[in-house]
Amino acid sequence: MDIHQRDDLAFPQSLPEFQRQFPNDAACAAYLERACWPDGFICRHCGAVGDPFRIVTRPGVLECRACRRQNGLLVGTVMERSHTPLSVWFWAAYLVASQTPGMSAVQFQRQLGLTRYETAFGILHKLRAAMVRPDQDRIGGTAGQHVEVDETWVGGRTRGEGRGVHHKMLVAAAVEVRHREPGTAQDKRKDGRYAGRVRLAIATDRSADSLGGFVESAVMPGSLIVTDDWSGYGGLRARGYDHHAIAECGDPEVAEEFLPISHLVFSNLKSWLNGIHHGVSAKHLQAYLNEFTFRFNRRFYPFNAFRSLLGIAGGVQAPTYADLYSGAWVHPICSGCLR
Repeated sequence: MDIHQRDDLAFPQSLPEFQRQFPNDAACAAYLERACWPDGFICRHCGAVGDPFRIVTRPGVLECRACRRQNGLLVGTVMERSHTPLSVWFWAAYLVASQTPGMSAVQFQRQLGLTRYETAFGILHKLRAAMVRPDQDRIGGTAGQHVEVDETWVGGRTRGEGRGVHHKMLVAAAVEVRHREPGTAQDKRKDGRYAGRVRLAIATDRSADSLGGFVESAVMPGSLIVTDDWSGYGGLRARGYDHHAIAECGDPEVAEEFLPISHLVFSNLKSWLNGIHHGVSAKHLQAYLNEFTFRFNRRFYPFNAFRSLLGIAGGVQAPTYADLYSGAWVHPICSGCLR
């Protein structure tokens, strides 16, 4: 269900408006019904058209009047097979989408009055799985703009395991660089450059195969790409990109001149991971990169993210609590990125 462009589905612009629009589970179910069947209910089993039976005690289920079979509103969404009330899910989506910095699972549990931390943890990770579109498009490809590509290590220091040993994760980023119109606000900051869309993924190493595979999956062919002079980016021209490598030579002023936007994104990412979540584990890092990307790319339209999140959730496979804790769940990633 893609409701990002559905004008008939209003979305709340404020907390009081959200409370008026979704006062109970029945109102949430009605919203999902309109999202699933904009032209009226059609039974998934027999194809009958018409108003279905609605079960008061089970607002997420509709029963066809013709074949008497049930149609679940949550089928194919991250809410499928969940015992959590619909209103809690909608509150969760609203809080995740509207809170600019996001929130940790502990704060989320406290805000919604959940009795178990595991429930809050599971809901948040299910929503993070919905933040990645299966058909996510590649960035770049716009005339007059370029894409900065860089990588960084994410994680804290490792103590007591010897010099040079660490457990940090390598994160690759591709960021669109856009230009403000002359005379507008902040048009002189960083020469008028600002970040467009961003793509983040865990890279297995700094080899040409890993970094080149990330670029191919995240950036449109033919785009102008600016990187440092690391050898791992040496094959980008052979992959069909207009690649410009900048020799930084350890000079921070060179990096600030030619790669300021990607470094700004990395700085914001690390501050967000440490400030909101106080660090994350390596096995769930990709999920938090997905959330950061979702928030960053919708930072100019924060309230649209609520409607977008519910739309993206359609047809997305969500993790179970057991898979999350065992590590069996593989967090989604933009198509083709190497792990």
